[in-house]
Formats: sequence, structure tokens, C-alpha cells
Amino acid sequence: MFPELNNLLNTTPEGAEQGKLTLLCDAKTDGSFLVHHFLSFYLKANCKVCFVALVQSFSHYNMVGQKLGVSLTTARERGQLVVLEGLKSAVDIFFRPQEEPHPLQFLREANAGDLQPLYAFVRDALEPVDCGEAAWRCPVLLVDDLSVLLSLGVGPVAVLDFVHYCRATVCREWKGNVVALVHDSGDAEDEESDVLLNGLSHQSHLILRAEGLATGFCKDVHGQLRILWRRPLQPTTPRDRSLTYQYKIQDKSVSFFAKGMSPAVL
Repeated sequence: MFPELNNLLNTTPEGAEQGKLTLLCDAKTDGSFLVHHFLSFYLKANCKVCFVALVQSFSHYNMVGQKLGVSLTTARERGQLVVLEGLKSAVDIFFRPQEEPHPLQFLREANAGDLQPLYAFVRDALEPVDCGEAAWRCPVLLVDDLSVLLSLGVGPVAVLDFVHYCRATVCREWKGNVVALVHDSGDAEDEESDVLLNGLSHQSHLILRAEGLATGFCKDVHGQLRILWRRPLQPTTPRDRSLTYQYKIQDKSVSFFAKGMSPAVL
């Protein structure tokens, strides 16, 4: 968890909002630091977290988490964290009986597109139970990242349907949160990526977009972060609000500052 990012978003683990969809997006840079922030943020907020990790291994996320003050191993052992390791599961699925259900079942199908088993995994992982277990604050689904599903042959409409059902269950029914990372390729011909990104943007309450610098690489400024708070379409509510900051990623933190206000420049 990066305290400076919490300050920008005006939130704390104790005061985390519920029932929201947060979209994380990266363009010409690596936005994984946002995933690590929200993963550690919700674990520290005592939330029940289902983490669909399609990009890195569990050991990688755990190593970064320890730098941010949380142990994913401990959280998983005590039932607070449920992890779907995409890299590991993608191999395991081909050594299981065909009739045995699996969250990534679509990998064994000729026409990839049915994400119902993945939704069932999320639902079973986060469904509230009354059997003497620890009382977690609220359920949270975190996905890193949805663009991988497109690369695996799933269509954007199927991915949007998956997010829709997760929102209906996690956000509306259980008053939890959904956080998902999507990659913006910046390719005008990549229609599937555009459909997914635009569809998720219209559904999101908060959008954090990490972008590379137009001037190229800089050792003192690693990119810029655009933050957009989206408001309900009601006449009495204020318009969407956005802010833009530049940032520098350090070993255990991220520094944010206004454009042109990097300590290395001043």
C-alpha cells in the first residue's frame, strides 16, 4: 500500500468505500504497481479478497507484498485471501480429467468464450458464510489483468459479461468492490482491446490510468497517473473530476508530484 496514493484518492483502509468498480489502466508503461497497492490496501482493510492473478506467479506478488507490509502467504492460510494462479493453472488444467470443472475451463475448449466457471470460482471464493469463520469487512475481487483473457482467445463481450456478473454479485448484492487492470495497447486496429477498455470505462466509478512519458524514459520521472472520479448521470450530482500527477516508483513506495515539480528538477 502506498500512503501517497491513498492521500491522492482521499481514502484509508479504515474508510474504504464499498460497492465500487475501480478500473486500472496502463498505456506504454507498467501499471502493476497499482495492482500491488490495491491488493495490500484491501488486505490491510481486513477485506476478504479473491485475486485472479493471470500475469505473475504467487511468489512474485508475495515478495512485493512483503515490501508493502503484508504477507500474502499468511492471508491465504487464514482464509482472507483466495488466489487463482493463472500461470500455474493454465498448465494444470491439461492434466485434469475433462469432466472435472476448472476456472480456466475455456482453455480446453475449441471456441473460448465461456467464463462462467471463472465467475463460479469468484462467487464461491467470496460468498459470505455463517459458520464461525473470521468476520471480514467486505468482499473484493482483484484481477490482474483482464487483457490476458483477450490474448487467450476470449472475446471482449464475454469479458464484459464476466465483469457485469461479478459487479452484480460482489458490488450490488454483497456490497463489495471490484478492481481490474486492463492494458491499453494504443493500437487503433486493436478493436477488441478498445471495446473492452471503453466498456469498462463506462461502468467504472474510479479510473486510474498510468501512462508513459511522451518524451520517453527518464530516471527521475517514470510516468504520469491520471485519476478520474466518475459521477452518476444525475442532474443534481457534480460533473466528473480528474487530476493528473507524475510519479517515480521506488523500492517500497511511489512518489507523486505535480507536472514539472519533480525534486530532481527543482
